[in-house]
Amino acid sequence: MDTVADAHAIEAPRRKKRWRTKAERRAIVEETLLPGASVSRVSRRHDVNANQVFRWRKLYHEGRLGATTGFLPVTVAKELSLEAGKQDDLIPSSGILEIKLAKGALRISGSVDVRVLRAVIEALV
Repeated sequence: MDTVADAHAIEAPRRKKRWRTKAERRAIVEETLLPGASVSRVSRRHDVNANQVFRWRKLYHEGRLGATTGFLPVTVAKELSLEAGKQDDLIPSSGILEIKLAKGALRISGSVDVRVLRAVIEALV
């Protein structure tokens, strides 16, 4: 290792830059927003620098990573019959409604007025 060229020869190989589409960036960001997800782990799995993922998250929250559907993911734990849903526009008291948000979760148990719930969801979206 007498020359500078010899010193550079033992360096770790550099990563080849890969261009990600907006859809790919959006998918990676959405993966980091899942409960219990780690930006560091997700970025390593996709071979992206964590700082880059944080930048994409900022763009995502600003709505600058392409068009989104505007829909929120919904999971139905138990199917409710139409007749039960029509009773006084109340959600029956036997279950718990949980809405997961970026900064926490909103949990509602007991009877809930559907009109009030709709207003709350519209205010959050």
